[in-house]
Amino acid sequence: MKMKTKLTTLFLLSASLCTLQALEPFRIQVVDRQSGWPVPLVELKTVGYVRYLSDNAGVIAFDDPDLMDQEVWFDISGHGYTVPKDGFGYRGVRLKPTPGGEATVKVDRESIARRIGRLTGSGLFGESKKCGLMLDWEDTGVIGCDTVQTALYKGEVFWAWGDTSLPHYPLGVFHTTAAITPFTASFPAEPPLQVQFNLFREANGRPRGVAKLPGDGPTWISGTLTLKDKNGEEQLCTVYNKINPPLEPYERGLARWNDESKEFERSRIVWEKSSGQRSPTLPDGHPAFWRDEETGIEWVFFGDPLPRLKCKATFEDWSNPDAWEKVESPRTLTSATDEQEVRLHTGSIQWSEYRKRWVALFVQSGGKSSYLGDLWYAEARSPLGPWGKAVPILSHDRYTFYNPRLHPELAPADKPYLLFEGTYTMTFEGRAFPTARYEYNQILYRLDLDEPKLKPAFVD
Repeated sequence: MKMKTKLTTLFLLSASLCTLQALEPFRIQVVDRQSGWPVPLVELKTVGYVRYLSDNAGVIAFDDPDLMDQEVWFDISGHGYTVPKDGFGYRGVRLKPTPGGEATVKVDRESIARRIGRLTGSGLFGESKKCGLMLDWEDTGVIGCDTVQTALYKGEVFWAWGDTSLPHYPLGVFHTTAAITPFTASFPAEPPLQVQFNLFREANGRPRGVAKLPGDGPTWISGTLTLKDKNGEEQLCTVYNKINPPLEPYERGLARWNDESKEFERSRIVWEKSSGQRSPTLPDGHPAFWRDEETGIEWVFFGDPLPRLKCKATFEDWSNPDAWEKVESPRTLTSATDEQEVRLHTGSIQWSEYRKRWVALFVQSGGKSSYLGDLWYAEARSPLGPWGKAVPILSHDRYTFYNPRLHPELAPADKPYLLFEGTYTMTFEGRAFPTARYEYNQILYRLDLDEPKLKPAFVD
């Protein structure tokens, strides 16, 4: 009996020691060599192809017991962040991991834009938590989500996303998820990024759809904005699309937010596929407000990226297709780097009080690093153009970063920088390897307007 008790005690001690060691990973802190900022989305890969990714705090928890207490080589890659090549052409670093130890890895920023962090998805600080850090942080329960729409509405920032993945199913919500955050002039412009979204949820706590409009298939929204009606009341407006497989709209129209039900309701059908007619241009994409100094009229432009439709900035004019006016904008811009044409895909524009110019940020269609992963910056004196030459600001190697959205509501026009986010996904890149946790999520970047490398795009 005593022998059995001793064996049981030894077993429990052994299990306890193993658990203790598992809770003490080697903490790797990835930072920008120049600024000292933590850098998310940097991959460290061992010789055996085991991959580790830095979280929003730039932390990696290395926990491979077979590689502890010895020198380990890590290849480094990070979509615009890297280290110099060694004599054999490898980009990486050699570390000696120890349980409970730590090391700092400094990377060089090659892109003009700075990565601030991931806004959506799970495990935003997953690596940090393994190291006993950020233990109070709570994720929203969202695994991944598509394109963002934002608007200032009644003193808060309204956020909406497309198809959304939840833990219980890859397509958990396909009628637009949404959230609100307090409006503040001090939105995070440096990492680590910590934005706590107050999502609209079902009774069981799961995020719910807020655009459950009649008809089969998903409901996608676009062109979301706030306009005042004739009584001076704010109305949260959007364009909706009802979708059939394979990703084909069969109904398009206008919807507005109901404060009581806290969801969008259809206010007007503008087009139906069954009509046999081609869909007209709708006020979708991303809105940009502009006041004509000569007439005093305030307009709102809609485009993706450059304007293609405008109307007076009132709820009544937005609601009336007869009040919409088409706008002609170029489909290509000239590269300031090599004078080649750059084909525009998606993006948005805004006024920059700091630059005293309209600025555009867009994805290139058919880029060098990936089909839809290269982003560019351009300027104009008017939202109607003409637009100057474009400068590349960000690349995603064999990965997609589509539907980038500038955030004038988060970085006021007089700030010396822009904030923008986009959808990071392997979609449209057949060779891509999905990036754990980051795949199909929104990543926030910052573009400093005093960056010397931007000068070729400046319009005098």
